[in-house]
Amino acid sequence: MWLVVLVGLFQFGSAYDADPKKLEGLAKAKVQSCGGQLNRLREVKAFVVQDIPLHNLVMKHIPGADPELVLLNHYYEELDQRIALSDMTRSEINELLGKLGFYKKAQPDDEVPEEFRFAPAKDSPFRDEPAFKPSPSPADTENTSPEPEVEAQHT
Repeated sequence: MWLVVLVGLFQFGSAYDADPKKLEGLAKAKVQSCGGQLNRLREVKAFVVQDIPLHNLVMKHIPGADPELVLLNHYYEELDQRIALSDMTRSEINELLGKLGFYKKAQPDDEVPEEFRFAPAKDSPFRDEPAFKPSPSPADTENTSPEPEVEAQHT
């Protein structure tokens, strides 16, 4: 009996093996799978249908693909590690996403708290860049001179 328990724990632990070096820059993720594959994997299908809307994840259907969690950086470039989901339960997948730093909403329409807006990334590399930089209007440029203003000196 202990052998069965140890094998179960090993499989449970191996589902979460992720190389921290390969996770540097983790900012986003997507799930890739084939719809036909999901029909035979009830736990993974339940995760895809019910839990993906609660995480900041997207589902990409690829014909013939086994379900995988594809890890991405801020620029949507794939990191060196993919995580197979086929042998995982719905709760194991949710737990894994929690360990990776993904925020899970209680309801799909809930707002994500500000501190988790970029989760699992610690912050956005675009934070200091303005989203929109307005060009000067013609009225602003008419009153400006290329020469610097000289202050009047009082004696």
